[in-house]
Amino acid sequence: MTKDLPPPELLRKLLRYEPETGKLFWRERTPEMFTATEKRSAEHKCSNWNSRWSEKEALTADNGSGYLCGNIFGRLYRAHRVIWAMHTGAWPVNDIDHIDGDKAFNAIENLREATRSENMSNRMLQENSTSGFKGVTWDKSLQKWMAQIQKSGKNHYLGRFTCPKAAHAAYCKAAKELHGKYANTGA
Repeated sequence: MTKDLPPPELLRKLLRYEPETGKLFWRERTPEMFTATEKRSAEHKCSNWNSRWSEKEALTADNGSGYLCGNIFGRLYRAHRVIWAMHTGAWPVNDIDHIDGDKAFNAIENLREATRSENMSNRMLQENSTSGFKGVTWDKSLQKWMAQIQKSGKNHYLGRFTCPKAAHAAYCKAAKELHGKYANTGA
């Protein structure tokens, strides 16, 4: 990553994590965490911050894609990446995959480090799907349902079928073979 990331130890001083719910909460801060100005002492700033934020849920904004995020010292972070760093003691090198596909459910049991390709394998059925099945599209020229799947950026053609359910079955079989534990059939 290009930006300096706060160490996990600092994150644990700032935030409290509930592993069962996947929620983060702001911890009470001490005056040493604030810088005094001519108008306000560090103690005054600390007291104001604690009365407003201490024990309130943290990193709750939706980034527009369904991921929870928020600011820490003026920088935006995704909650699932912060949680991973707090839990494991190191920032993730790759993506963090939400096993159940719910981008806002950050229980540690629902998170796993994954490559971009593995993470994309676990995508849900897209809302704009015209077939209602993941990996299945309508081939207008042949008037058949076509099944295809991607692995590591490469498209794999699985055949054309008269029924969308048969095309989806071919997709499901290929997903389990190619994507293993990251396979999401959209079912």
